[in-house]
Amino acid sequence: MTRLIVWRHGNTDWNAANRVQGQLDVPLNDLGREQAAAAAPLLAALRPDAIVASDLSRAVDTAAALAALTGLPVRTDPRLRERYYGQWQGLTMTEVARRFPTEHARWRAGDPDPGCAVESLDELGKRVGTALQEAADAVPGGTIVVATHGGGARQGCGYLLGWDSVVLRAVGSLNNCHWTELRHDEVRGWQLRGHNVGLIAQNPPPAAI
Repeated sequence: MTRLIVWRHGNTDWNAANRVQGQLDVPLNDLGREQAAAAAPLLAALRPDAIVASDLSRAVDTAAALAALTGLPVRTDPRLRERYYGQWQGLTMTEVARRFPTEHARWRAGDPDPGCAVESLDELGKRVGTALQEAADAVPGGTIVVATHGGGARQGCGYLLGWDSVVLRAVGSLNNCHWTELRHDEVRGWQLRGHNVGLIAQNPPPAAI
């Protein structure tokens, strides 16, 4: 049975400010580095066989905390980046709501393709889900830890599970440095075995942006 651990990166200053990161390369802050260091021993205990990460530094540096304990290399894959948020990237969500009220309302209502050059949920799920599947295929029967982003993790896992965007809206956001666990066997395919697993968060999770 193949096990896939889809791990959200640690906290950033933009997470704390509710500022849209998308595919901009925003680094971990001190809290984020502490979160990664605290979560890494829990993941090391799962005896991973491979570590893969988004090529954005907040994911790479999160993965590095686990690599330091396991001795495994970190392979990066740009397909694991967060959703591309188009004209919203770099703005706070308050600014987005003021400058793009129609598109923001559509996004809040769950529209999978709200406009403003924001990547559609279908495209996001296929992009990240394909990368997750290939990471799993590279280590059949093994445990693979993938450091990625909140929105990408949800849609990518949904792609593997065959869940559409309506179902995924009912799945809560990952806290920083928490993970979703999927397992695969030849009879049942991909199965959800755990979600939002990790150390207890001190604060509610920031939006997966």
